Formats: sequence, C-alpha cells, structure tokens
Amino acid sequence: MSGGRAPAVLLGGVASLLLSFVWMPALLPVASRLLLLPRVLLTMASGSPPTQPSPASDSGSGYVPGSVSAAFVTCPNEKVAREIARAVVEKRLAACVNLIPQITSIYEWKGKIEEDSEVLMMIKTQSSLVPALTDFVRSVHPYEVAEVIALPVEQGNFPYLQWVRQVTETVSDSITVLP
Repeated sequence: MSGGRAPAVLLGGVASLLLSFVWMPALLPVASRLLLLPRVLLTMASGSPPTQPSPASDSGSGYVPGSVSAAFVTCPNEKVAREIARAVVEKRLAACVNLIPQITSIYEWKGKIEEDSEVLMMIKTQSSLVPALTDFVRSVHPYEVAEVIALPVEQGNFPYLQWVRQVTETVSDSITVLP
C-alpha cells in the first residue's frame, strides 16, 4: 500500500516545484514592496517623519515625498464629521476632507469589545500641519480619545499634491491655530 503512495507524493512534490517557478516571477513585485515595510513601520512607530529626499529625486516634479499627509479621523455621526471637516478646511489646516459614511469599527474600550457605526474622515494636509490638526480635532471632538492618525504621501498626482500645499500654505507659515 505504501508503494502506491510514493509516486503520488513524488508527483505532488514535482508539481509544487513547477508551480513555484511559475508563481515566483508574479510574486517578486510584491516581495520587493515588502522589503520597504520595515522602514515604513519603523517610521510610524518612532513618530518621526521619514527622511526627506531632495526634490530633484522625484523625477523632476518638485514634490518632496512625505511633505503631504493623509490623516484619518473617525466620528460618531455625519453631523459631527461635517462640522469638523468644514472647520479644518476653513482654518486651512486641510485642503480637502472626504467623508466616508457607515464604516464599522470594532475595538476594545475599557476592557470591553465594542462595535460602532462611524464616519471616517480622510483629511489631506501638509505633514507639518498634522500636530496643529491633531490639537484642533482633539479640542472639538466628542470622543474621550479621538482617533487622529496620519500617513505621509510618498507619491501621487503632482498638481493635486501641489494644490494641497498651496491651499494650506498660509497656515504652515504661522502655526498658531486655536479652536
């Protein structure tokens, strides 16, 4: 009986080897991106912005990778999200805010697993304004601990990124923004 299984096992091993040769080229782009992950996670964990390459390094566009950020804030409902969104745009802490309704958040709070329907705000701003944006959101947000997280934008549509910087430029020169 064991003699009948050996060829099947051997054939299975050969098939696996052949499949790995076929899939390997397709996985290389993904694997190369994974190599960058430790740098991104280290940057996020340290709280320091990534080192800024010179503008010339971005194919001549003039954009400095990481100089614009996308910040994410969750709100209990659309009314609160709209009020905060309008205020941060009026104060030029953000160029644009997208409201994404009906997300479900599952989290632990005070020892209990919670599940809530929320509105997600995606806020585009200059990275240098994230601390002022965070302070403002914390001052007007109804949650005891407001979620404000920001990720640097490494690449994108240059005219859009330039517009984000232009719209928020006056605030970055004088970062005293009160609620």
